[in-house]
Amino acid sequence: CREQTVYMVGPEKGARLAELVRSSKPGLVVECGTALGYSGLWIARELEKIGQGRLITIELDEDRARQARENFERAGLTARVEVRTGDARELVRAIEEEVDFLFLDCNYSNYHPCFTGLQGRLRDGALVVADNAGLGAAGMKDYLDLVRSRHKSETEWFDIDLPWGKRDAMELTVFGKKTE
Repeated sequence: CREQTVYMVGPEKGARLAELVRSSKPGLVVECGTALGYSGLWIARELEKIGQGRLITIELDEDRARQARENFERAGLTARVEVRTGDARELVRAIEEEVDFLFLDCNYSNYHPCFTGLQGRLRDGALVVADNAGLGAAGMKDYLDLVRSRHKSETEWFDIDLPWGKRDAMELTVFGKKTE
């Protein structure tokens, strides 16, 4: 990812993402924005460690989706991961199962339509994690306004060591839990 300048969560946020998966023990994780599979590897490794769950990850770019599949295969995680190729705003609507964990890491303007397109299948208490809530806050303002006004939501900041930024945040939202 660093060599090809493919944006990814990086090790600091990746470790936190893994911790969140480990503690929530989800049956189904949906990721919008696969890229080369970096964050998906963090998620799928935790699912494998806890011995349950699967990941549906969605990528618009066919070449990146192919590379991600190869990365999941090399890591021995294909039994836990399904890579879907296409527009996440549309593909989330085809998911019929109940979703326990949603990870948003695509084009910032797509966070809101991906979330609302899937919210009918989000389990009460599902964890929704939105990456780049610092760097991309302006581009995802509609999403942030929605989750912050209707659900229990908090921003976690990270010092990162990536070419495109040194500090960023993830917005953690518990679906269905109203803010006090």
